[in-house]
Amino acid sequence: MTPRVPQRHARVARRGQRQPGPWILAVVAAAVVLVAAASTMLTPSAASSSGTPANASSGGPSEDPAGGSAAPAASGPAGPVAGTGSSSAARAAPAGPFPYGLLIADRGNARILAVDNAGHVFWQFPVKGSLPPGVHFAADDAFVAPDGKTIVANDEYNQVIYRIDIRTRKVVWQYGHYGVASGAIGYLHNPDDAYPLANGDIVVADIVNCRVLEIAPDKHIVSMHGQTGACTDNAPVTYGDPNGDTPLPDGGLLITEIYGSRVVRLSPTGQVLFDIHVPVAYPSDAQLDSQGNVIVVDYSSPGAVVAVTPKGQVLWRYAPTSGSGRLDHPSLGTPLPNGDIVINDDARDRMIVLDPRTMKIVWQYGHTDVSGTAAGYLSDPDGHQPIPANAVF
Repeated sequence: MTPRVPQRHARVARRGQRQPGPWILAVVAAAVVLVAAASTMLTPSAASSSGTPANASSGGPSEDPAGGSAAPAASGPAGPVAGTGSSSAARAAPAGPFPYGLLIADRGNARILAVDNAGHVFWQFPVKGSLPPGVHFAADDAFVAPDGKTIVANDEYNQVIYRIDIRTRKVVWQYGHYGVASGAIGYLHNPDDAYPLANGDIVVADIVNCRVLEIAPDKHIVSMHGQTGACTDNAPVTYGDPNGDTPLPDGGLLITEIYGSRVVRLSPTGQVLFDIHVPVAYPSDAQLDSQGNVIVVDYSSPGAVVAVTPKGQVLWRYAPTSGSGRLDHPSLGTPLPNGDIVINDDARDRMIVLDPRTMKIVWQYGHTDVSGTAAGYLSDPDGHQPIPANAVF
């Protein structure tokens, strides 16, 4: 057990303090060229890294991936996009890492986008009429429900969770009190990673309240991991600022604790299967790969992505400190079936796919260090999900 630190919600503070970097003058000078070209997608060779597998030499960057290719520039519409009303599996998609597209919580632009491998936007939220007057939407995560019909999004700064109907693009359910943070019943304090479950419930990491809640459709609390306001890393009794609560195929959870830099795997009955320290300063939203290893990002600058075993042994680490491969406050790294990792590189305004075998970026959406609302641009993208085959867009 580690003593509690005074400033526990540093993630909120860091984001709020983000300022334009010295690149801003270059952005202004190059804006016309960027818009005209509509392309800064990296080729694999453009994003060499200092990432190092645990059993490999760190003498230099890896070779380019054989046959690797980056997506072309996004050319989808910048405005609202009509849904097709068909499942993702039925919609033809260009070849690439996401057979059915990628869902992006573009927090800085107050929107959720669904894009294909070529960068075309085929769905967007909100559109006119999606939200009540006066409500500012700034979701930092978005996940398609198991039935493929709705999206659950958490708006961390506004203290609410939304369920959005994909077809109508309307909010059909909400939990929490907009703009009011509290640990009382029915309230949240910086909700993160609100995942929809197959039974209709939603599980959410309620960061500053130091608890993970499972919430039923009628809004009663089905279960709670941790104790409200008890913010020490002592699983399964208490948790230190949990910001990740990934549901697992066996019915358990993978909980990420900011405080103490720990990742805890729980069984379906809440028993601790492992509780490990991960070698990052600010762990965010840990996931399991197909081998049961932990993939976790370091929400720092420069940032990192690390793979560790359930016993805490480091398998590889991607952490360039300069150049186009450097990460700046990455918030989520999701393993893909082929072993690649899709990453929110928040403060560099892009989504990337990393090949950890070569330590190269092999796909990108967004223009590095250039935020914007036009086609192909993002601003502080903070959440994502590879779209499942049954999603009805």
